[in-house]
Amino acid sequence: MKIFINLFLVSILSISIFACSSSEEEDMATEKVVQEKDEAHAHDGEMEPFKFGMILVGPRDDKGWSQAHFEGGEYIEEISGGEMIVADMINPADSPNLTVDQVVSDMIDEGAQLVFATSDDMKDGILAAAEKFPDVPMIWASGDSAWQEGKAYRGDLENLGNIMGKMEYGKMIAGCAAALKTKTGNISFLGPLINDETRRLANAAYLGAKHCYDGDNLNFEVVWIGFWFHIPGVTSDPTQVANEFFDGGSDVIISHIDTPEALVVTGQRAAEGEDVFVVGYDYEASCDTAPEVCLGVPFFNWGPDYLNAAMNAAHGEFKAEFLWSEPNWENMNDKDSSPIGWNTGDGLNESEKEELNSFIENLSSGGLNLFTGPLNFQDGTEYLSDGQTASDSEIWYTPQLLEGMTGDSQ
Repeated sequence: MKIFINLFLVSILSISIFACSSSEEEDMATEKVVQEKDEAHAHDGEMEPFKFGMILVGPRDDKGWSQAHFEGGEYIEEISGGEMIVADMINPADSPNLTVDQVVSDMIDEGAQLVFATSDDMKDGILAAAEKFPDVPMIWASGDSAWQEGKAYRGDLENLGNIMGKMEYGKMIAGCAAALKTKTGNISFLGPLINDETRRLANAAYLGAKHCYDGDNLNFEVVWIGFWFHIPGVTSDPTQVANEFFDGGSDVIISHIDTPEALVVTGQRAAEGEDVFVVGYDYEASCDTAPEVCLGVPFFNWGPDYLNAAMNAAHGEFKAEFLWSEPNWENMNDKDSSPIGWNTGDGLNESEKEELNSFIENLSSGGLNLFTGPLNFQDGTEYLSDGQTASDSEIWYTPQLLEGMTGDSQ
């Protein structure tokens, strides 16, 4: 993981590179960088601003996945002075006649020198765009095209990198919080579509719940709506699914979709007198939707790794790297260094918060690795033998839900 140990120096260099600088007191290293960029991009004696594209699968204000990416782009703008070109709601339902590679082409025509594609669903489009524009750096968030050990490695695409935070930790914490709060032992997981990413994160939530649950009969149900958010007539309605969870006896929902329907429903049911709770996802302010019943939210903080990619692109030093970044355990919620955070909600009492904090400390110290056998898959086949620790590949490419979970694996 690339952590910004000296963000102040990073900020100075970023501003020098991205924005028009009139200072005559830069140190020699900065002057050299500015001179190199001036020679390449000089216009009327001034630097052209650095532009980058941000392609979002949902709306930029969805209070979830897309908003987290959008704010990661705003972080680049704030620190560097760069300019973001945004295209949101790029998905087959909202933009049926627009492909990702077309969006990339339009952004490049507008001057984008780096493009972020921010959904697993954008795979085909961003691969095509990287082939078409080999001189333009691109990032496919949550992808594996730059992972040399990965199943989808594309070593020929030297302009396409991958960035993803290790949300497995966040989901373990979410599962633990749910297990500490449930009185019925019935926890429901509101999932989007089914792929390697969503299976492994559902599994991580289950492992966290299983570890923290004080009892023998934990029921962990997974229901997939069919996409990252609700598309009327295409997906299941997450509002209906959330209500069905509670009607079926669950008292805690762990949300894993891009939008806050689970929090809305939980708040409504609690207002009617029900003892129900929810864990948000993706976005750090998720709990604001239903603060009194929210146990917490694991969230992505894309800014630091995105800024690093932008700086490398501006320097002409971009490399097609695969980054699967761990939290900064010294300060998990540090906006300048940690790609994964956790905000504890008001739904946990003080005793439960203490237990959850102890669990987080065990994760951070390395003393607890929940992806350790014996673990079986849902169909009973062995996943990890007794004492075996899962490799990165065994976690990333999870083919099934785990034994003990109910719901579809395919």
